[in-house]
Amino acid sequence: RNCHIALPDPFHCGVSMRNMSRLLAVLALALAWQTQVSSDHVQEQEVQDEALLQDDECRAHQSGETSGHCSTELLQRRGHKKASSEDEQRWGYMPPNYDYYRPSPPAWQRPSPWGGYMPGWGMPSWGMPGGAMPGVTPSSPPSPPTPEARPQSITCSSLDAPENAECKQPIEWIAKDGKYDPKSADWFQDMQLITGVGRLQGTKDDFQRMYFCSPPGGKACGSPPCSCSKPPCDTCFGGGSQGSKRAGCTPGSTSIDCKPPSGPMDYKGMTWPTMTVDGTQEMHIFAIGDWGGMDGSLNPIENRSELVAYSWGKRKGPSVFPRTRWNIHHTIELCSHKQFVECFESKGSKCPASCGYVSGVDDQPQQMVAKAMKDRARVKEPQYILNVGDNFYWGGIEKTCGTPMDQISWTAHHQFDQVFEQVYSGPGLDGKPWFSVLGNHDWGGRQFNNGWDQQIAYTWASPRWIMPAPYYMAHIDYPAKRFSVDVFMVDTNVFDAKSPPMDSEHNLCGSAHNPPNANCGAVGGPASIMACPSYFQSLWDEQKVWLERSLSQSRATWQIMVTHFPCGEDGAGQAWYRKLYTQGLDLMVTGHRHDQELWLPTDPKNRMGGTCIVTGGGGGITSEATPNPANTQDWYGEGEYGFYDITIDRSHMLIESINWDGKVLKTATVYPRR
Repeated sequence: RNCHIALPDPFHCGVSMRNMSRLLAVLALALAWQTQVSSDHVQEQEVQDEALLQDDECRAHQSGETSGHCSTELLQRRGHKKASSEDEQRWGYMPPNYDYYRPSPPAWQRPSPWGGYMPGWGMPSWGMPGGAMPGVTPSSPPSPPTPEARPQSITCSSLDAPENAECKQPIEWIAKDGKYDPKSADWFQDMQLITGVGRLQGTKDDFQRMYFCSPPGGKACGSPPCSCSKPPCDTCFGGGSQGSKRAGCTPGSTSIDCKPPSGPMDYKGMTWPTMTVDGTQEMHIFAIGDWGGMDGSLNPIENRSELVAYSWGKRKGPSVFPRTRWNIHHTIELCSHKQFVECFESKGSKCPASCGYVSGVDDQPQQMVAKAMKDRARVKEPQYILNVGDNFYWGGIEKTCGTPMDQISWTAHHQFDQVFEQVYSGPGLDGKPWFSVLGNHDWGGRQFNNGWDQQIAYTWASPRWIMPAPYYMAHIDYPAKRFSVDVFMVDTNVFDAKSPPMDSEHNLCGSAHNPPNANCGAVGGPASIMACPSYFQSLWDEQKVWLERSLSQSRATWQIMVTHFPCGEDGAGQAWYRKLYTQGLDLMVTGHRHDQELWLPTDPKNRMGGTCIVTGGGGGITSEATPNPANTQDWYGEGEYGFYDITIDRSHMLIESINWDGKVLKTATVYPRR
């Protein structure tokens, strides 16, 4: 009403009123959003607290300290690992760092996903490691929002195509002069394998192929070239094979061990061809989980961050991820992620005593556990390995789901080679089958659309990796020893698949870290963020029916279940697992919690009625507590890093918990329940 008094010009008056209306609308939306966020946070806290209070395991305890301890253990089993507020402010996401709205600094000042800058290993603006392009002065324009991961196209295009705008400048310099740079031998050490030609013979098209598959410096091409020196140009194995075929497979074979499926879900619930173990020698099974460290030498595609948490982690082979450590009740933070990284950077010289950092162990646990496995395998040769998942930290195979099942991406090849193939080898381990399942980090950690399907596809590119589907069955026959084993491989990641707004740090379906358009529906995975929780619930429901039916039909001497989430975590206060044991289940092999725990039927915490092991101390991520054997007050089990050796015969199984140094920490004997 007062507009014409203040601004008599009707045109100016109209503009002001419109702007005022827009401002009020924006303020109203902001207020509504803030109110909703606060409401959601309060509601989420109430839901989680109520879930803890109502869980029948915790209700069985008395009130007071024991009850609080129970609730803490439940939090641990569910994987609800708190992060300190300081850490959450320092780094919004463990690798890969997909923060879609935070402004991004120039590439040569890009922060590590774990906080801090990496001037020695960051990318210059033109996309090569270690310095700006000769003749080009880096500028510092206003930082645009960090783009989301860009799935690549296998449709070829020229270097001038829009999808190749990011890689064009470095490739033009490299093809002309850069390939003669003294450092180029390190930059392009994989070029012969990927393109079929060395860097000095490489053409511009060959370098486009290289930057499509494995971009040194991170400036990836969005599509492969249409011509190259060693066609076909849309593959990443111009100089070699993408894997080894399984023995006994011939062209035209239709058995599931020889023929890749059309999609990663096609073989759900099927039985792997019978494995026959000949001989009368002592028979062994090894069990391990949470073992796959970060591949610091990977050149990520799709605009993803390097898998490097500390400066010396940018190297060949696996590097462990340093996670926050808490006391046993999970009420006191003993070592923040920031403090733990400093322990790693200083090799322990600048490290709070509360971190419990053990030099030579905490900084290389996967290698130490692998060495213990190798040493034991030489004298107690296992016939196969049971792998409970979390095979690659931080988020599984670092690419978007959707690669055809008869193909292995260079990213998957590189991670498997550096973290698996070159680590678990030697006498007693070579050629031994790894029956494997997916862990929550294999699905993506805090998202669901990473390359989990490539872990399934690797089944047909490896003579020993076995994961034909998220859940399946294997039958092993020992004819000379007159017994057999049925192994049920189960996906329990429903316990990390929650409502999208909830618990974003431990939620495969979380809206905070999944790309807004995340979609694995084309390959049988979740089709959207909103559909994600019901997808995993349906997957769990169908497995429960399948497992009960398969157990009832099993005629094997032994029945073993292998899954990722730890002993007792069945979503029913152990009641459903108790039912499985009454139906004939003999042993459960699990992981997820990063330690070694042998649960006996007589343990108060074990109400399942059978023996269960947690073997989450494989070393891909640091352990729950210090591995110092003189300081065990915060241990949940008998050890922190290690694996299990199961000696199996017709009459009994001897379970031995093997520490990272090869020592036997605890044993148990299991007898057939049928």
